[in-house]
Amino acid sequence: MIVRWLAVAALAIAAAPATAETALPERTINLVVYGADPCPKSKDDEIVVCARRPEAERYRIPKPFRNPRRTDTASMAWGQQWSQMEDSTRFTRPDSCSVVGTGGQTGCMQSSLRQWWLERRAGY
Repeated sequence: MIVRWLAVAALAIAAAPATAETALPERTINLVVYGADPCPKSKDDEIVVCARRPEAERYRIPKPFRNPRRTDTASMAWGQQWSQMEDSTRFTRPDSCSVVGTGGQTGCMQSSLRQWWLERRAGY
């Protein structure tokens, strides 16, 4: 029975002539309104879609941002902290293969070997 209704509706839509009145508007506006705030009226060339939220949520931080993952060093293992610190300051030390720091040009071979070792360890 439902299939018959869907088939009739599909035929009616396909048989309807395309006119300027059935054309989609050029602009769609999506808004969130809080409490009893009115939804703005749409003009002839636009559609306004309003989602209504409670007044208590107007000035709250959205749920996905309320409890972010902790990335501070207090929640890291000490080995990971050391590794991160070593990587972030490597370019300032000698043998770093960079133009920054004293003797930076001497570490290009060590940098290549370090990269090779990390890739071997990761199983590439």
